[in-house]
Amino acid sequence: MYMREVSLRVDRYLVNTRVTPNQVTYVMTLAGALAAPALLVPGVWGAVLGVAMVQLYLLFDCVDGELARWKKQYSLSGVYLDRVAAYLCDAAVLVGLGLRAADIWGEGRIDWLWAFLGTLAALGAILIKAETDLVGVARHQGGMPPVKEAASEPRSSGMALARRAAGALKFHRLILGIEASLVILLVAVIDAIGGDLFYTRLTVAVMAGIALLQTLLHLVSVLASSRLK
Repeated sequence: MYMREVSLRVDRYLVNTRVTPNQVTYVMTLAGALAAPALLVPGVWGAVLGVAMVQLYLLFDCVDGELARWKKQYSLSGVYLDRVAAYLCDAAVLVGLGLRAADIWGEGRIDWLWAFLGTLAALGAILIKAETDLVGVARHQGGMPPVKEAASEPRSSGMALARRAAGALKFHRLILGIEASLVILLVAVIDAIGGDLFYTRLTVAVMAGIALLQTLLHLVSVLASSRLK
């Protein structure tokens, strides 16, 4: 919605340099990973830093692809690194949220339950991506061509209806790094007003529940479609 307007302005400074798309991808990966330690900074400023790191990740995610097209420098390693970065950014945000909710810098006892729930949410976010990517792996190992878009539609009408309803609600997007970081900033502001971590902790619990539910639903969706046929 907005980052392409920024990334195209960054591209003009890079297209005539020796900077490669993969080098930009490495920077993108680092920015996404830094979301976790950024969220450990107490208060609203930590949440602001977390959003900033994720936005940098998003910026460089646009730039590396645009640079590859301008310079005609395509590689499978670039595709692979881009996927690794996507996994890492989503996981970093959710793990950082869990540690933030555990209040590891607070004066009281650290409540590791929240760190566990944040890690659980991160695992779910990774598994959802893996369930999609492993379709391609399974088809390749089975000697089948890449999956077509039509094959992703569930064969059951009831499952198809449930899939459309989930797509309309888009609740699964809450556990993606970009959207999650914005939610974390919102609840950080609310908690700053309230003087505690109630809504941050509530957010961790909700995201862990969404991650577990979505992991199961996505697996069922893959198996109920024709993607593995």
